[in-house]
Amino acid sequence: MSTSKKRNISVLGPETFTGIKLQEPAEYAAGIPAVKVALQHAFKEMGVVKAVSGLFQMNQKDGFDCPGCAWPDPKKPSKLGEYCENGAKALAEEATNKRVDKDFFAKYSVEELSNWSDYQIGKSGRLTEPMVLKPDSIHYQPISWEEAYELIAQKLHELETPDEAVFYTSGRSSNEAAFLYGLFVRAFGTNNMPDCSNMCHESSGVALSETLGIGKGSVKLEDFDQAEIVMVIGQNPGTNHPRMLSALQKCKENGGKVISINPLEEAGLIRFKNPQQIKGVFKSGTFLTDIHLQVKINQDVTLLKVIQKKLAALDKNTKDVFDHQFIETYTNGYNELMEDLERYSEKELIELCGVEESFINETVQLLAGKSKIIICWAMGLTQHKNGVNNIKECVNLLLLKGSLGKPGAGTCPVRGHSNVQGDRTVGIMHHVSPALNELIQKTFGFTPPDKEGLDTVRAIEAMNKGEAKVFIALGGNFLSAASDTKYTAEALQNCELTVNISTKLNRTHLVAGKTSLILPTLGRSELDQKNGKPRYFTVENSMGRVHQSKGMLQPASDNLISEPEIIGGIANAYFKEGHPVPWKELSQNYELIREKIGIVIKGFEDVNAKSKGSGFYLPNNVRDLDFSKLPGGKAQFSCCDLPEHILKEDELLLMTIRSHDQFNTTIYGLDDRYRGVYNERRIVLMNEKDMHERKLNKYDIINMTSLYDDKKRKATNFLIVPYNIPRGNIAAYFPETNVLVPYNHFADKSNTPISKSIKVTLEPAFV
Repeated sequence: MSTSKKRNISVLGPETFTGIKLQEPAEYAAGIPAVKVALQHAFKEMGVVKAVSGLFQMNQKDGFDCPGCAWPDPKKPSKLGEYCENGAKALAEEATNKRVDKDFFAKYSVEELSNWSDYQIGKSGRLTEPMVLKPDSIHYQPISWEEAYELIAQKLHELETPDEAVFYTSGRSSNEAAFLYGLFVRAFGTNNMPDCSNMCHESSGVALSETLGIGKGSVKLEDFDQAEIVMVIGQNPGTNHPRMLSALQKCKENGGKVISINPLEEAGLIRFKNPQQIKGVFKSGTFLTDIHLQVKINQDVTLLKVIQKKLAALDKNTKDVFDHQFIETYTNGYNELMEDLERYSEKELIELCGVEESFINETVQLLAGKSKIIICWAMGLTQHKNGVNNIKECVNLLLLKGSLGKPGAGTCPVRGHSNVQGDRTVGIMHHVSPALNELIQKTFGFTPPDKEGLDTVRAIEAMNKGEAKVFIALGGNFLSAASDTKYTAEALQNCELTVNISTKLNRTHLVAGKTSLILPTLGRSELDQKNGKPRYFTVENSMGRVHQSKGMLQPASDNLISEPEIIGGIANAYFKEGHPVPWKELSQNYELIREKIGIVIKGFEDVNAKSKGSGFYLPNNVRDLDFSKLPGGKAQFSCCDLPEHILKEDELLLMTIRSHDQFNTTIYGLDDRYRGVYNERRIVLMNEKDMHERKLNKYDIINMTSLYDDKKRKATNFLIVPYNIPRGNIAAYFPETNVLVPYNHFADKSNTPISKSIKVTLEPAFV
């Protein structure tokens, strides 16, 4: 437990057990149990009337976008409801009837609240009014909006340089809010704009940009209907993106095959019981995975190499396994890739990846005769030292098969938060884009900074060293999302001011700077109106489609305002009247913001008209097979090294995972239903042979220690749970195990934390 100098704050919260119960892992996802759980959550938090009203407006064309994941909506949403179990839970969390107001903060100090679990903190309710935590105080107190804006402006003016401020963005924010936020940060004078992409899909963006010329996926939702093969790698859609299961179901019904590659066999990829279909209610549902390759943690490059070697051997004989016309026309580096594959021994690759050769051969035979291939992935590929190479190896396979720029084929990085891709599109990034800067200068009349800013890792380091003194977060739970929890906590507590624009209470509000502000904002589902006229936002889904989102539920408080208005209030207080950007007018007029986005951001032209209804797709060069911006004007093959994990005899490789009862850092409940773990989060999933070798038994209590750069990090009090996971590998939930992830060990090029491959040792908790 770590404490601040002036406040006795628990950084990690309680480390006690809640009463574990185990069952056999589930054999299918969704079905009636999922409907039951979803409605129970919704009714309990929102009441029946509001729950029913909200659920039937979520993900509808004239309704609001789910505040959870970024999976796209179908062109014709189901009138029975276009939401999943975790989408219903996300709405229930946002639209809960519970409130966190001045009486709540008068009753509970930040010291007391910090000893609550993340689950308890999140269940407290909606924030209702601006609050301030003053130096040497342990209670948040009310503050007016104007006073809050002036306080922020004062602290920003006191900085010696704009680079002493950090402006973080969560993927929940709208395009309008993100664009205005990025505009203010650049006008203020810095590119210190870390965002949640830095911690999840940054590796995807880097790899795809370098190989295909765009940091986004290339498929559309309808491509799943035509795909011959969908490969799902390092992803658990049954928990993290449940509506994706419907797309996989359509693929199967149309004769397609599904290959899953993951250290854990997840229920959502075994069988899907669609609750909107008779066979999903009364029958067995749809069996999804045709081949499951249980790869060892972070041996995906190894597995993909042996698959490519075997395909290359077949192609030598038939010349029709690879798409040579596509390779010749659209790619560079094929010969180099073939030469690189020759360096490796099939036998050694198979041994390293841990997958039975018979399953690999079955996969190769399936891939050999198909060309409409989609590869989907998530953090199981991106959060490793070689995260960028993991994605590049996926691209290699697609290029060999000519599986790009055609219906039913392409790349599909599955984004986590509902507008994380949109935030980046409209300008939230620490990198400098000369083209974007030029358009901003021409449109708004100021010169944006041209010095690269801090990403998440560098921002934490700067705050920890005292080089950054103000931290402002547009959404999110930064402390619980970031790696190296204690180090990140120290960084936040070092700040002169921390500001969180939030809907719900979270741990970052408690582990705060010397002065801290909580600025409550409207949720995605809530009615946002000005002068009696409803306003709408736009968001971009994970497949590049931009569409409107219009809230309709009554706001949790009359004192809530929208994110653009909060940003405009801060900008107005900082610049007063001496700036060319009309901050107040922009913050209140979303159509005007969208007009400006249409001028500055390619593809957003006429966005006010095009975003209505189903919306529109942004330009995507891969869909057009246009690689003109890449070297030689062609897509790039990559020669990727194998991952290096040299484990000592007593070390295991840990990957952090989500429970089925959480989304990112939001904990909905204590049940991981699909894995058969109930009423407990402090668990470690472990192979029974590894347990026997270490003389460990079910429910033994252990501590985990990681050692990087001679610094020990410890996570204490975890229960051993026997599970079907490869030998030498273990899994445990985040954010509880983020404390083990070193902030300064991250993916090459992308700086994404190594949260999915941490070397740890185990010891009995009583030592």
